[in-house]
Formats: sequence, C-alpha cells, structure tokens
Amino acid sequence: MRLSHFERLRPVCPRCLATRGTAVPLGLGVVEEATASSVRWGTLVCGDPGCAMEYPIIDGAPILVPDLRGWMAVNGPLLTARTDIPPTMEGVLGDALGPDSAFNVTRQHLSSYGWDHYGDLDRQPGGEAAAAGSVLRCLATALDALGGMAALPAGPVLDLGCAAGRTSFEVAERGDGLVLGLDLHWPLLALARRVLEQGEAVYPLRRSGIAYDRRRVEARFAAAERVDFWIGDALYPPFAPRGFALVTAMNVLDCVASPPALLRAIDGAVADGGGAVLATPFDWATQATPVEAWLGGHSQRGDDAGRCEAVLARLLTPGAHPQSVERLRVVVEPMDVPWTVRMHDRALMQYRTHLIMLRA
Repeated sequence: MRLSHFERLRPVCPRCLATRGTAVPLGLGVVEEATASSVRWGTLVCGDPGCAMEYPIIDGAPILVPDLRGWMAVNGPLLTARTDIPPTMEGVLGDALGPDSAFNVTRQHLSSYGWDHYGDLDRQPGGEAAAAGSVLRCLATALDALGGMAALPAGPVLDLGCAAGRTSFEVAERGDGLVLGLDLHWPLLALARRVLEQGEAVYPLRRSGIAYDRRRVEARFAAAERVDFWIGDALYPPFAPRGFALVTAMNVLDCVASPPALLRAIDGAVADGGGAVLATPFDWATQATPVEAWLGGHSQRGDDAGRCEAVLARLLTPGAHPQSVERLRVVVEPMDVPWTVRMHDRALMQYRTHLIMLRA
C-alpha cells in the first residue's frame, strides 16, 4: 500500500460505511513490513472504538470490504496460493484437479483478463497481440469523448473493478494525479500488483481444454509510481464522498449484486464537476447478480420488453426512477463499442459493450 495513496485518499471503514453510513477514518495499526513509501504487511484499523475493525494489508494490498470475514472465507485459500509453481507442474495440477475446479476456473479468468489487458504488449508467437486490448480502446474512446483528462478537475482517479490493472496504468499516463484500482478478485489484483512492482505481467494463456501456456510479458508504465491497487467492493468504495475527479467502471455493472447500488456509489464518489465512465455488455449471470436485479433483461413482458438500455437510462436520469442517481448526467450520447474476450486458441467472444460518459 503506497503511503502517498493512503494519506491522500484517507480511506474510511467500509463496515461503518455500509452498516451506519458513517465515514470513520482508518489509521495504520500493526506494521510488520514496510519501506519509507509503502506498507507490505500490516493492518488498517477503524478509528471508532465501538468498531475498531482491523483490515489486513497483504502483499501491499489492503483488503477493505464491509464483510471482511465473508470475503476471507471465500478467498482465504487464494491468499496463500503459490506463484512459483513451474509451468509443467501447474499443468499437472490442473489435470489432476479437473476442469471445474477453482484452480482451473481461476486460470481461465487470468487467461482472458491477462490477455485483454497486456496481450497487446506480448511479442511472443501465438499471443494474438493485434486482437487484444479491447479494454484500452474502449477507455480511450470514453476519455476522448469527455474531452480528455484536462477537461476534468484536478484530483485522484478511482478505477472500480480494475481487474488486471491496465486501465489504471492507462489513466495515470493520461493525467497527473493519483490512480487507485479497486477490485474484489485477489488473483487478478495480484497480477496487477506484479506489473506495478516488477514491470511484468505473468499469466496462463489457455490453449484449449485445460491446456495453458504461461505468458511472461514486459509491462512497464511511466506513471506507475502514481498507481496503487487495493481489494475493495465497488458497491462500497471505502472513501468519503465526492473525492475523485474521475471514476471508471469498465464492464462491472453486470458483475455486481445490485446495479443501482453501483451507480449510486459512483454518483457519490465523483467530485463536483468530475466525470465517470461506465461500460457494460449486459452479460448477466446469476452467480454475480440475482435475476430480479437484471436491468430489464429478465422479462420481455415488462414495460421495457427486456431492453437493459432503457432501464439504465432512467437510472441515470435524476427523478426518472426510484433508484436514480442524484448528480450524474449523461454528457455524450451512449455508444456501442466492440469488445473481444479470448476464451482459448479457437474462440474469441465478441461483445458490443454499452459505453456511457457522465459528468457530475
């Protein structure tokens, strides 16, 4: 955890924020391993004696979620997963564990996201570099439509659902403020932090079935010193309101339990005059979002005939929906942008992601 980000962003207790709506500052607690500029192992502690919740800092990433024990119960084994397994032995383990194991599901996630975020930098044969980078092209389209970073007020940037982290580095290179990537997925955040700390992206690239090749891609970014990555819930960003000049959420809306809550969280995080970028393919899945929360996409018999875009438009129009945002306004006509997801050597999934640019 970079101390520059901790001191500038002043995170608050996510449990107090979620349960009481109170922004209680977090302070440094135990510091087990640190340098003059960062803490690698330690804790952050809620300043309210009635709460005094401790949030661990692991491998430089503070884990700031309202239900810490719930997150740890699911992700605890991943925190201690080894990253030094030789590629051949990783294949042996994948074969032994089977295609539906958490091990192989995680490898598929790392393959798809690692390729999209860093595949354009891959100069090894078989990397399909030209097709990678949809997330970068989508983000660039949105920032250009907003007038660039210069059109936004000075201040930090919050990259919600940052995944493997490339968008955070990209925004940092376009501006001059601090950038924080926030995500719940430990393996993806660990990939992002490796790029941050070592200048290389290492991820499994799926060949077919459960056969993977390990890719090692040099990924160095000039503005990396202004970027950090924390574990956090996009529905409950652990910060006081209106603290960010820009908030991005690239293909996150259909990956949360409550899309309206995500929109309100973004609305609350953006500073006056600031901007927001929202992209989503409306690719709903019950593992992430209860079917009743799908935006118009769960019944063609409703008023919107299953059109997700119509419900989202009302949610982004103050007063048009009971759960509408209060401050954000759409400033550029929404557009559809191609987004390619690599599944394996013979499967590239093509989305049309719905891209929206907003200002507060």
